Order: sequence, then C-alpha cells, then structure tokens
Amino acid sequence: MTVDTIVYEQDKDLTTIALMGAGKLEEIEIIDNSKAAEGNIYLGKITHKLDLANGRKGYLVDIKDEKDAFFNADEYGMGDVDYTEGQSIVVQVSQERRAEKGAKVVRSLQFVGTYLVYCPFRMNIDASSRIGSFDRIKELKALVQDNEVGQEGWIIRTAAMDASSEEIKEEMVELRKAYDIVRAKARSESAPCLLYAKSSPLFEYMTNNAMSLNKVVVNTRKMEEEIKNEFDGDFEVEVVADAVKSYGIDEAVVEALQKEVKLKSGGRIYIEETKAFVAIDVDTGDDRGAGSISHINEEAAIEIAHQIRLRNLSGKIIIDFAGSSEYRYMKPVLEVLDKELMKDNTRCHVVGLSRGGNVELIRVRRRPSLSDIMSVECPTCHGTGRVEK
Repeated sequence: MTVDTIVYEQDKDLTTIALMGAGKLEEIEIIDNSKAAEGNIYLGKITHKLDLANGRKGYLVDIKDEKDAFFNADEYGMGDVDYTEGQSIVVQVSQERRAEKGAKVVRSLQFVGTYLVYCPFRMNIDASSRIGSFDRIKELKALVQDNEVGQEGWIIRTAAMDASSEEIKEEMVELRKAYDIVRAKARSESAPCLLYAKSSPLFEYMTNNAMSLNKVVVNTRKMEEEIKNEFDGDFEVEVVADAVKSYGIDEAVVEALQKEVKLKSGGRIYIEETKAFVAIDVDTGDDRGAGSISHINEEAAIEIAHQIRLRNLSGKIIIDFAGSSEYRYMKPVLEVLDKELMKDNTRCHVVGLSRGGNVELIRVRRRPSLSDIMSVECPTCHGTGRVEK
C-alpha cells in the first residue's frame, strides 16, 4: 500500500483521517472524540470484580468513558493482582469501546514515540522486523542498551532505521519524562481521570508514510501550523475547509458500508459483519469462462485485503472463495492474500484453510470497525436485514 496523500478533517465530534494512494481511498480512521482513545492512559476506579473461566479474575474499571472498561488480571508479565471495589489503578486503553462492549485496558503501559516505544514494565529490547538489515538492528539495540536507565523495555520502530544516534537518545529521555509525568499525576489526581493523551494520530500516519507522502490536506490553519512546526518534509500542506467532501471521501465511506463489492472481472464480494466473526463470500457473478474462477479469486484476494483495511474489520474473518476449496487450487490465492495482507499496519494472520474449505484470518482488534462508528443496529429488524411480511 503506497500512500501519497493524507486528508485530515476535525470537528467537535469526529476526526477523520483518510489515507489515499493514486486517488484511491486505501484506509480511513474516524475517531469519535467522545470515546477513550486507544493509547490514552487513565487513573481508573475499580467498579466490579469478575470471576472468569479457569479460575481467572477480571475487573470493570471506570475511566470516564460511556461504559466501564474491562481488564484481565491474568495479564502477561504483570504478575498476580487482587484489587477491591473502589480502588484506583493506572491503565492504558488497548481496544476502544465499540457497539455494546466497553473498552479493554491493560496495566502494562507503552509510550509511543517516532523511533521507539517505551515499555517501563518490560525488561527486553525488541525491534521491528521491517527494518530489514540485521546489522542495523544490532546497532540500534546496542545503542538503546547503552542508554538504558535501570530495568526498562524498548521496542525499536521502523522509522529508527534512518534516525541518528542523537535522535534516538533524545527520544529515550522524552519518553521517560512522559512516564514520570503520568506517575506524578496518578499520585495527585482523583480517579477517574485522564493522565496521558496520545499525540495526534495524524502525525503517526505521516511518520509511517514519510517516504511516499506528497500532500497533507487539513481543514484548519492551526493544524497546518502544527504540521509545519513538527515536520520538515518534502510534501505540500493544503488547507481545504471541507476536505472530506472535496476529495470524495464521504462517498467512498458510504460505498464501504455496503455489503456488496463489485470486481472488475464481473465477480462480487459479499461482506457480512456478525457478533462472532466477519463472513466474506466470493461469487463469480456472470463470469464463468474457462479458467476465470482462479482469476476472480486472485482479484478478490487483493480486494478483500483492501476492504479489511478500509473497513477496519478485525477479530476472526472467514472467507469462502469461489469454486473448488482443494488446497492445490487455493494455494496461489492464499499466496496473493498473504502478500496483500503484509501491507497492513495492523497485524493480520492467515490461519489457513479449514476442513470446510474456508480461509480463516485473525486480525488484531484495536479500534471499532467503520460500520460500528458510522451506523447503529436497525431497531426494526435488529440487525438481520429482514422484516416480517
């Protein structure tokens, strides 16, 4: 996925960030500004203790969101805890509130910078596999290790590949300061309250796509100034009052909410979001010529990967491709799908081909899907799409 244009529009209720490549909408994030955002850190208050399966414990936490957040006490690397109702706890949002479910929170905090992620409760140094060069990874790990203070953990991001030693060291100091501020506020504030708000996701997208970015479109002069103060890149900053409409993003969003996606070959993809999983069906339509099914499936694999990013589909995704489900026929399709999913910044794993002939994926859930943000369940049909005769 090559992104050359980012369109940003903010109003009181929603913030829209659209990633475009060659005039096509590749990915969109619509942020409900009233929700607890992923990455924000709160001083929460325990409201309920829950008994989970296999003797595990969980808690509901008030973080000033519409619904209480949930955290699992059996959190990897954090040890056993036993909280009481009314007790305060510092937590970070790992999944935003969606539909009928509250946010998910964790105790293991992470502070995301341009080049590094600071993990104060870990004790190891990891690096992004996208850096590519083993020698560069080794060099960066040595640099971070030489500048560690006590026991702490770090994740080296892809952007660090071209960063100088001074930039890395300066960011290490800045991220530690952010953690110190959170600790100080947690001691002085009353729960529930916000302790730390992550930086603008626009800057994150700009950093991730810096190599291909040609233009950033915003709807306010204030954001234009912030971008110019933060970045010194070879891209144009354009101010457009109604940026989303001007670039046709509103129409693309409406199209992305439809269940049917037409393919150029004449085939179709049907996408159905359920509470348990996302079901995707590939139909050949009117194209039934010799050898066309393989072509349609490969075309569908490319479009499915695009739709997953665009609609922010997550959790378990089950795909029923057209024609035979034998592995010898599906292998080229799986290879195309896997290649396209590698362009996704959100981790997505192809589980494989099930006995029933369906392709199964697992995509990490961090934010609500586009349909969760832009629509509500029909009160007449209760989400079935059908009404009584």
